[in-house]
Amino acid sequence: MSRHEARPRKTERQSRISGALRASPALRVNELAALLKVSTETIRRDLTEMGDAGLLNRTYGGAMRPVAFEPAVTVREGLLVEERERIAELAVRQVQANDILMIGGGATTLHFARKLAAMVDHLTIITHGLSVAMALATNSTHRVQILPGQYDGREGLIYGPDTIDALSRFRANKAFLGASGLTPEGPNDAGLGPGMTYGAIMRRSAASFILADHSKFSRSSLTVFGSWSSDVTLITDRQPTGDLMRAMEKAGSKVLVAG
Repeated sequence: MSRHEARPRKTERQSRISGALRASPALRVNELAALLKVSTETIRRDLTEMGDAGLLNRTYGGAMRPVAFEPAVTVREGLLVEERERIAELAVRQVQANDILMIGGGATTLHFARKLAAMVDHLTIITHGLSVAMALATNSTHRVQILPGQYDGREGLIYGPDTIDALSRFRANKAFLGASGLTPEGPNDAGLGPGMTYGAIMRRSAASFILADHSKFSRSSLTVFGSWSSDVTLITDRQPTGDLMRAMEKAGSKVLVAG
């Protein structure tokens, strides 16, 4: 590489490292250095930083992909921000004034809630995400209902039997949910409690929109909270391929790609 040839910036490198670990469950430092055309010292610093954030598991001489785990929501909010912003903008265009919405907690849905508060008026929103509720409450025309239950400070959301019981008393015409992963079986979540809540939200909504960036493709987590169907639309930043896309097409699910 010439001195003037641009090396990938840290955010791009770390995104590519995550992508490489999705393709191969374990990689060595020298393999990643050759792939990204940077020094092994640079890769080690990246792996240490990503390991501290919970994005991978450090091993002697390399890294492994984490299994059924996500970093805290406060960490995820700083990852793939441009992609999440584009997804949120496209998701807002699916909402009209006077809609009744259910919105799940999470990093991408928080981006969505902030834009929703700024761009659409007169909504009724049911949510178990405290940050989502606070973002929407900045628009005084919205009516925001927070669900009861057990609070998870790491995720900033509420879940549990009381949450699911309360959801049974509401109906929405649209639900907007994030996901830890997307597989041919359906969207999934790394947490058992939140995943059960997301499933209840989907059952109580006429249509569901899954907001998930490309890093979630073919990623499997603990709880499959829904299945692909004609009532489910994926809003993402890249077109899915392979088994995931075939399963969605067979089920009649739609895909909206944020340009």
